Amino acid sequence: MWQRRKRELHLSLPTFLLASLQTTAMAPYFIRNLVPRREKQEGSRPLLTVLASLTWLQWAQFLSGWFAWTCDAIDFFSVSLSVVHLREQFGKTTHEITTAITLTLLFRSVGAVVFGVISDRFGRKWPLVANLVLVAALELGAGFVHNFKEFLALRSLFGIGMGGIWGLAASTALENLPVEARGIASGFLQEGYAVGYLIAALINLYLVPAVSAGWRSLFWMAAGLSLLAAIFRALLPESEVFLKAKAAEKAKGAHQSTKKKTAIFFHELKEMLKTHWKLCIYAVLLMTGFNFLSHGSQDLYPTYLQTSKNFSAHNSTVATIIGNCGAISGGIFAGWLSQLIGRRLTIVLHVLLVGAFIPLWILPSSFGSLSAGAFWLQFGVQGAWGVIPIQLAEMSPPAFRATFPGVAYQIGNMISSASAQIEATGGNNLRTTIIQNGVPTDVPDYALVQGIFIGVVAAFVIFITIIGPENHGSHFEQHKAAFEEGAARDDAVREEDEVPQRRESDTESANEKHRETGSIEKVG
Repeated sequence: MWQRRKRELHLSLPTFLLASLQTTAMAPYFIRNLVPRREKQEGSRPLLTVLASLTWLQWAQFLSGWFAWTCDAIDFFSVSLSVVHLREQFGKTTHEITTAITLTLLFRSVGAVVFGVISDRFGRKWPLVANLVLVAALELGAGFVHNFKEFLALRSLFGIGMGGIWGLAASTALENLPVEARGIASGFLQEGYAVGYLIAALINLYLVPAVSAGWRSLFWMAAGLSLLAAIFRALLPESEVFLKAKAAEKAKGAHQSTKKKTAIFFHELKEMLKTHWKLCIYAVLLMTGFNFLSHGSQDLYPTYLQTSKNFSAHNSTVATIIGNCGAISGGIFAGWLSQLIGRRLTIVLHVLLVGAFIPLWILPSSFGSLSAGAFWLQFGVQGAWGVIPIQLAEMSPPAFRATFPGVAYQIGNMISSASAQIEATGGNNLRTTIIQNGVPTDVPDYALVQGIFIGVVAAFVIFITIIGPENHGSHFEQHKAAFEEGAARDDAVREEDEVPQRRESDTESANEKHRETGSIEKVG
């Protein structure tokens, strides 16, 4: 029996052992479902065939979402890379400067709600364009401030703009792609974040020291790139999902006023929240852990290298660049892997990798060893993150896949907003001695602080991921738009998709899952 099962699943030994839990009636459902059933992959086309079949418009819309998220990261990490310069400019401590990061993260949830609701109601295109223009204006203004209060005010408002980008960018990029391509597309999309950090680090490395404006030039360059992303999105048409919904409405001759559609939208939103409130709580907890993991390992990293390891600004920036190369590699690899072995198992494996490389990330003192630690730790961190766009999209109530992921993501950001300040405070209390210019010097021990912090967070992320749901291979693009009646129901597909060309095995798998879980909420 086991040999037959192994041949059917084509699994490696570790995955095979996990799969054995699926046949154990006593094991909880969320454990038995950790490895996806093989039959979900039957009939799928090879990845290269799928990618070759994409139209120029599908590629362009994916790249517009990716570029928007990349620019968002450049804007955000402008502060992280400028902490030392900002301390000198405003005469503040590291703890005070990181208040700007905290305020940005706190206000992101406001932007996620505002822009997410507008996007699910009116479409993906113009809300994202407006969002990017707002971000560009605020980032430009940050480069002209004269005092710290002005800087904090602009970074707080910037948080509102930044909060809308991720949900809109993810839905724009993923919902128009075939199911088979969404895993690797998710990884590539999410690593726009690492690419943005990498671009910001390169600007900080080469442009900032070369111009009289100094740190301000980083903010101005970021503003220009965000405006370019807005123009790119404005040149492309609306998402096919919304175009189909409008076409279906026109075909039925059931045109409704904007006021009526808005009323339907908010009714369906209310019904979704009543039905999926437990899923909402779970998604926020998941994203809280993930945001602590990323911000805890990145926001104070350049400061950690310069302060606790006595690196120059140049070497700390180069180490940051190396770490982001690991992040990009990990995210794309994990996105591809998740299409084969499932979303949650991929996340767990990459977070375990994070734990394994914490010692190499904090214990050495040489540039080579610490850079290697940064590469592999970020490979794990952003590898796990690479699965998140598609995991949240598949987990979400289908009609609200801009609002739900975006708000969950940014509330998690809000809760984790004090990551940099927690680490800065920890460094004030945990001290170490290094040799600076031949003199023993007492400095914050950010290495120990970050090692403890990331270790605890990694354990939480593994736990919360394992107990959660997975809807691997969801056809959410077939669902009704949020302004259509009945959209809050999970089975509310558009009429042209109600007799779908579905694989029989998908239906059998869904029925089996329903029998096992009953009618309870899908958070497991």
